[in-house]
Amino acid sequence: MRLALVLCGGLLAVLALLVAAVAIGSTPLPVRAVIDALAGGDGPTARIVVDLRLPRALLALLVGAGLGTVGCLLQTTTRNDLADPFLFGLSSGAAAGAVLVITVTGDLLGLWTLPLAAFAGGMAASTIVLALIARLGDRGPARLVLAGLAVSFLFMALTNYLVFAGDQRAAHSVLFWTLGGLGLARWDLLPIAAVGLVAILAFAFVRHRNFDALLAGEDTARTLGVDVVALRRTTFLVCAFATAAFVSISGVIGFVGLMVPHIARALAGPMHGRFVPVAALTGAALLLVSDIAARTLLAPQELPIGIVTTSLGAVFVLALLTREP
Repeated sequence: MRLALVLCGGLLAVLALLVAAVAIGSTPLPVRAVIDALAGGDGPTARIVVDLRLPRALLALLVGAGLGTVGCLLQTTTRNDLADPFLFGLSSGAAAGAVLVITVTGDLLGLWTLPLAAFAGGMAASTIVLALIARLGDRGPARLVLAGLAVSFLFMALTNYLVFAGDQRAAHSVLFWTLGGLGLARWDLLPIAAVGLVAILAFAFVRHRNFDALLAGEDTARTLGVDVVALRRTTFLVCAFATAAFVSISGVIGFVGLMVPHIARALAGPMHGRFVPVAALTGAALLLVSDIAARTLLAPQELPIGIVTTSLGAVFVLALLTREP
């Protein structure tokens, strides 16, 4: 009963925030005008809603839900409550790919160049981490975290080199992209984020019993027939694919994958069949709120959304550290 109430409440909150994200902006729109535009209205307001604000709000929903789910699975498999998608070099790899396009190569493939380069960078980083994991063998989740950090630092160094060696006039674009933003939202790019979300949710639900077994410890999970090493590698690969899809459109948005699992776990408990859907709704709501804040705090100027989520994440981590055991 409690889970049903949490899910219904979360769904209603996400829908309300979706409408708010479309209505609120540099030019506020009445909710009635938003509803009319969504119902098939015509005119300048309808074009603003349908062509600009609705794709952006839907991208926030998809990316937030996906990053929250990725954070859940990574925290379970690494047994690290501070794990998130950006601890493993995925964001750094995607950032390097995007910065390469912005500062060096230019838009060789048109509007698809930046998303494709960022996706390729994220997958390249994940491939390196997976190769390190295969070489290390079964030495526990701590080695996985260290491998991710090493790759993250490597791609961060590459990104910084590209920023200083490339076209200095692109520095502002680089800064905004590496801090995250939803300005690339377009209808034809939304399927990329949707594929990432479907992939991570499907994997989480198919393997949720294996993740539940991991909560009791690796030895217990093995006695229950779970191949812990294979599960960890597969989880990282799916998380890498999903995160690369999200980052290729939204840029580097940190701390969502860290905060959301803690909030969802408090609402739904640790079992993944209940935990994951609540985390997806929580992540969607969090990123919608963050995007509204990013567009209104310095209006008409837009803040990178990563500044908002990082600020919230810093406060959240401090609260975790100071909370009584």
